[in-house]
Amino acid sequence: MSYGLLIVDVQNDYFRGGAMELVGMEAAAERVAALLAAVRDAGVPVFHVQHLAARSDATFFLPATPGAEIHPSVAPRAGEEVVQKHFPNAFRDTPLRDRALAAGIDHLLICGAMSHMCIDATTRAAFDLGLRCTVASDACATRDLVFNGETVPASAVHAAFMAALAAPYARVIPTRQAVASLAD
Repeated sequence: MSYGLLIVDVQNDYFRGGAMELVGMEAAAERVAALLAAVRDAGVPVFHVQHLAARSDATFFLPATPGAEIHPSVAPRAGEEVVQKHFPNAFRDTPLRDRALAAGIDHLLICGAMSHMCIDATTRAAFDLGLRCTVASDACATRDLVFNGETVPASAVHAAFMAALAAPYARVIPTRQAVASLAD
């Protein structure tokens, strides 16, 4: 089995003071950084995904702004792929699939943001493309949502989406277990 790490949208706008601050983003980013360090040590290919807003009414991830930049805690190194996207699904209209296949990857370790949007869409797409997926659940973050006038706390949003991905789309596990699985 050949792993690849997929870091989705760990960008400045999701952090404290950003245009779309997420609940628990700092803690999730620490885990993303730990997973990144482990895969770098293991020689696993890394793909950084950067969302750049394309809609005229967008309020965050605006191109050529500091908020759209990948957060320094997980900054790409020379030789690591950076894939720019304009949709929640990181495979849509991007070279991600071809680059992963060219690297011989058949199993993606997925982390980043937002749990209910880009992590969900990308994981489901990867599964549909025939890739095995593992989501590092504590290396993902989201935000409170409102539905029918009721606020759904970020923790409930995150739990619901991780539960939905756990069957059959991905193995959903904590970062420490994902790091350990690299040795399998």
